[in-house]
Amino acid sequence: MILPILTALFPLPSEGGQQDPFEYLFAHVLPHKIEGLIIFGLPVWNIQYFQLAAIGFMVVGFSGVARAIRKGNPGPVARVLAGWVAWIRDEVVYPNMQKEHAQKLLPLFITLFFFILFMNLFGLIPFGATATASVYVTAALSCITFGIMLIGGIIVQGPIAFWKNLIPHGVPWWLIPLIFFMEFAGLFIKPFALTIRLMANMMGGHLVILSFMGLAFYFGSQNTILGLAVAPISIGLSMFMMILESFVALLQAYIFTLLSVIFVSMCLHPDH
Repeated sequence: MILPILTALFPLPSEGGQQDPFEYLFAHVLPHKIEGLIIFGLPVWNIQYFQLAAIGFMVVGFSGVARAIRKGNPGPVARVLAGWVAWIRDEVVYPNMQKEHAQKLLPLFITLFFFILFMNLFGLIPFGATATASVYVTAALSCITFGIMLIGGIIVQGPIAFWKNLIPHGVPWWLIPLIFFMEFAGLFIKPFALTIRLMANMMGGHLVILSFMGLAFYFGSQNTILGLAVAPISIGLSMFMMILESFVALLQAYIFTLLSVIFVSMCLHPDH
């Protein structure tokens, strides 16, 4: 059903010969390269603009927050951002990690949360693109979590104790090979799950919105009166999904950050 709807939204060009419909349609829906734009020998993707914009919003938004809080006269924006930072610290990081490590890693998790949140929200603005709908972006974010899990665990526990502690205490000797294999595989499965969860949720939501928006175009291509009759329903469903996607954008940033904290904490101090 999605294919004819997207065809109505993004009709195939009538000149230049045949083109694979899926290749053309998903070039609009998914992140794609900017044609002819190459920097340092590497192609530029549309999502990179919004990644830079997310970083810019973070730098500008937080540039005066700490100073305003220290002076005791924060504005409304500073109060909101400081409140979110305090919430991440007190409800996400500190309860799931020893305070010694939590204080050191808190800036990283705060940055991770807001970076993902802004990238998610940019996909909801007109002509915007959701960087987190690209598996390459979510995989890179997950690699950061995986690197802290592995390197941090080895530094904190020691190179031998880290691998030894993958096996819980009291496991029968004949189960040790199986348990070690499962725990070793789990080190890679955790960041893989982070990658797919974030990418699939963000991409899926936008495809649903496109499907609802395309209903009016699709039925309108068959019959004008029918298209006009379906248009209010199509617009209403699209608006509902946009509101829901705003919540999902926040929720997925929270879930990714929370799971990252838990996974890292499990590697830093496995007894907990």
